[in-house]
Amino acid sequence: MYNEEYKRWLAADLEDCDLKPELLKIQGEDMEIKDRFAVSLKFGTAGLRGVLGAGTNRMNIHVVRQATQGLANWVKTQGGAQTVAISYDSRIKSDVFAKEAAGVLAANGVKVRIYDALMPVPALSFATRFYNCNAGIMVTASHNPAKYNGYKAYGPDGCQMTDDAAAIVYEEIQKTDVLTGAKRMSFAQGVEEGLIRFVGDDCKAAFYEAIEARQVRPGLCRTAGLKLVYSPLNGSGLVPVTKVLDDIGITDITIVPEQEYPSGYFTTCSYPNPEIFEALKYGLELAQETGADLMLATDPDADRVGIAMKCPDGSYELVSGNEMGALLLDYICAGRIEKGTMPDRPVAVKSIVSTPLADAIAEHYGVEMRNTLTGFKWIGDQIARLEADGEVDRFIFGFEESYGYLAGPYVRDKDAVIGAMLICEMAAYYRSTGSSIKQRLEEIYAEYGRYLNKVDSFEFPGLTGMDKMAGIMQDFRDTPPADLGGVKVAKATDYQDSAATGLPPANVLRYDLEDGSVAIVRPSGTEPKIKTYFTTLGKDLADAQAKKDALADALKPIFS
Repeated sequence: MYNEEYKRWLAADLEDCDLKPELLKIQGEDMEIKDRFAVSLKFGTAGLRGVLGAGTNRMNIHVVRQATQGLANWVKTQGGAQTVAISYDSRIKSDVFAKEAAGVLAANGVKVRIYDALMPVPALSFATRFYNCNAGIMVTASHNPAKYNGYKAYGPDGCQMTDDAAAIVYEEIQKTDVLTGAKRMSFAQGVEEGLIRFVGDDCKAAFYEAIEARQVRPGLCRTAGLKLVYSPLNGSGLVPVTKVLDDIGITDITIVPEQEYPSGYFTTCSYPNPEIFEALKYGLELAQETGADLMLATDPDADRVGIAMKCPDGSYELVSGNEMGALLLDYICAGRIEKGTMPDRPVAVKSIVSTPLADAIAEHYGVEMRNTLTGFKWIGDQIARLEADGEVDRFIFGFEESYGYLAGPYVRDKDAVIGAMLICEMAAYYRSTGSSIKQRLEEIYAEYGRYLNKVDSFEFPGLTGMDKMAGIMQDFRDTPPADLGGVKVAKATDYQDSAATGLPPANVLRYDLEDGSVAIVRPSGTEPKIKTYFTTLGKDLADAQAKKDALADALKPIFS
């Protein structure tokens, strides 16, 4: 079957000049052909993501057209504006895929609003809402290596597409022949006919205004003298992040030159992910040279932001997503109470795998903390519920441990632009009081306890990877561990059981141990990985780390 599909592609008139040479190169190589054609990239709530190349199991213009035809079929049943917003990042062929998607939508009579240059995930979410669109498309593979690209689909609320809508789109995709099934119109023709229009300056200005309106202490940064090193990691963050920081008065910014301009090859790091030390290496060296107060990096689609903070001895220390989530929640709560801008009955939201330290901080400030499944769409869903009740202003902050933050309901996905702004404002504030982010973090630990949160990942590549992951999760369910690292499991929670959790079913297992530690096992929704999340509470860092190491050592053999 896959050999027949391979031959069909080989005989077809493929417009992308990179595809035919790749197909010719693998002639007679059964495993290579099978890898590209035995399955198709599956469209889910995260859209599509895969390696660039030829075949149904790769990201290419034909797979993008097929997906967009499926999306167009769904949009045409939705009424409303019959419009889709599109943005894209710096990845290889992101701009090509964005224009191909626009052409398919236009050929189906669906109007398009597309950015005239690369812009990040939050800008796409904002435009989807601004133009009352039926859907949004963000062409990106987030923080994956350079050989990947992807296609994130958004609903009319600017949140990643719901399971129900994604299932309908997937059904429509399957009815569409990958090579011949999509209606098509050139991008130029779509523009000429008025079906494709660029996102206007009014939308861009409104996006920046919405972010800057969420300052906790407006005007503070103009006099604080904060010195910053910033890396957009060759992605889409450069323009929006530097604009917002300049607008609020942070002008002493040194951009990492090797990572300044858009490039999908990411030659300075194998993973352009601010969670990973290697991605921040150039920025850290520059921070040492310049004596910066703070080093900041955003991922290619600028929905995540990572930082390194300056310590009293002049060295720089990375801040985890959990620590930054706790710091920002603390800063926003204290600042808004001080300024009299805290809403009645404030709400914060975090994912179930994020630190319980945030629950303790929320309780301290009288904030309701809601816990959701992993994936920022679930945080977006909580904002939507507040909005439906006419109480959207109650939402003050949402975060995930994977460096995703949002402070305001203007978009429904994580936003590194507002994250960068608030982190810099927070650093400027502590600097102005003779303190620092580092000092405040130590004060938080002293007040609430020495929490440690760590994530380990195990990769399962290839066609058999997903099957192996499913087998491991089933083994956990069939024979649940009685103890981990010598500590008894006090409670096991299977998130597939909605009645027990009060949340939609999810392939997540949680183990609460007798010493207060927590281990969570969860397959990634976008990559062939199983992630293990550990929370330990110790009398100091060394004690918390020792407890984490014992848990990790107990689980590691299961994933080998």
